Amino acid sequence: MTYTADKPALPETTEQLKARIPGWGVDLDPADRPSEPKLQWKDDRTGAHWDLPEQQQERRPRERSVEHARLTPVFGTSAPLHGVSGLLRKRAYARYSEGTSAHWLLLMLGDRVDAWGSHLRGFATLHPDPVATGLRTELTHGGLRSRLGRGRNDVSHQLLDPLVVGGPWVLGAALVVTAARRLRRR
Repeated sequence: MTYTADKPALPETTEQLKARIPGWGVDLDPADRPSEPKLQWKDDRTGAHWDLPEQQQERRPRERSVEHARLTPVFGTSAPLHGVSGLLRKRAYARYSEGTSAHWLLLMLGDRVDAWGSHLRGFATLHPDPVATGLRTELTHGGLRSRLGRGRNDVSHQLLDPLVVGGPWVLGAALVVTAARRLRRR
């Protein structure tokens, strides 16, 4: 009966399945559900001692989705938006719904812009941050030992990892050295 409009007959009835398989169909009848008493609303069992928490003061404008009329009662303030990445994130929240790709793509673009800004600040201060690449951990916490003989699925691309992670740093350093040499010759 595959690919026809006819409903196939069940090989066993519901009663037969209940008798043969312990617990089969427990959620068919709400009275038989193990969690059924929890599903009944009782005012004395909520445990909440408030209806809504007091609204946290908003010291500077916070990003909020277009779907929400206001911020949640409590929100984080530890990482305020800044720079170009902050403008991209503000645009994502102000213009696009959370259900659209444009919203999430702008947030991801803001993250990438922020990461590259951090890398450029590291080069400008002559203190690039190798911790962000994981290089120090690879050298001090047995990076090679953790990669061999463990049945890992990512072994095939492990040779490319140093190139992908360290390559931009080496390329950036090479460009700086080349530019410095050209300036010195002039």
